Amino acid sequence: MKVDQFPDRIIHINNEDYLYFGGTAYLGLPTNPEFQQLLFKNIVRWGTAYGSSRSANVKLSAYENGEKFLARYINAESALTVSSGMLAGKLVLEVLKRETDYFFHFPNTHNAIKIAGSFPFFIDKKLNPRLLDSVIEKITILTDSVPSLKTQPIDLSILNKISKNKEITLLIDESHSLGILGKQGRGIYCNIELPNIKRKIMIASLGKAMGLSGGAIASDLEFINQIKSIDTFVSSAGMNPAFVQTLVDAEPIYIAQNKKLRDSLTYIKANLITNKKILFDADYPLIYPKIAAINSILLANKIIVTNFQYPTGNKELNRIVITANHRKEDLDVLIRILNKS
Repeated sequence: MKVDQFPDRIIHINNEDYLYFGGTAYLGLPTNPEFQQLLFKNIVRWGTAYGSSRSANVKLSAYENGEKFLARYINAESALTVSSGMLAGKLVLEVLKRETDYFFHFPNTHNAIKIAGSFPFFIDKKLNPRLLDSVIEKITILTDSVPSLKTQPIDLSILNKISKNKEITLLIDESHSLGILGKQGRGIYCNIELPNIKRKIMIASLGKAMGLSGGAIASDLEFINQIKSIDTFVSSAGMNPAFVQTLVDAEPIYIAQNKKLRDSLTYIKANLITNKKILFDADYPLIYPKIAAINSILLANKIIVTNFQYPTGNKELNRIVITANHRKEDLDVLIRILNKS
């Protein structure tokens, strides 16, 4: 279906209004008037685009402002912005492949952090035996913060079972947790404290909850400096500086919208009847209903959700997305339908 404006809590199709529970604008920022005004102000100051290399002699303070904010917000030693989450992942992998003997990936890891030759972390639902042997080597673990079709963050405690002969780097994609999980939406990076991890790295798209086209990398200062020195970064234009500055200016909005989202999720938990066919967690804004013909049922009630053919297997995926902009009356309509199904 084709629409002619951004779909917020209401989506307009063929001159009719539907409730929209889809997309990835978890904090509802693309249509938030206060957020838009901050962005408009920064476009006036920083222009609509900046095509120069970040390594050029002229340095825009917007980048330093935004990256210091991100590092503080995520609780990382250092952070870097780039033009997309996909580029963030590829830049990190470009550096890591020079200093990693073997990569291991969790199931359904996003393409942004996939690399050729990586081994599965699990084989037949058990830890890959290569992770348990006595060979001394440097390994990198690749994972999303919240696995596909799940509503809870990845359990990384299993990394404690890896052989102590392995020097572990962890690369985690927080595109669907930054702005949502953790205290005030700060993500899960800061809470990853496993004794056998030598280095942890976070990448994320900022175009989901954070509402701005761009990507982020966070880690220790030494690693971030490595990223800044590689040819791919030097020869790439940066994230739009108006967007980067808006990250800083919008901190109070991020916190307020995160609270609104959490209040809505608490309301759903209190009113949604527990059902094995409905996957929902009160800390995460996705609902996966495994109910026959649920998409048709929702459509009949003028509700549109994210619906597509899942890449693995041959099944249709329906994903209900709650955003900070949904109102109590919107949630009541959704809850009533799910409780009947």
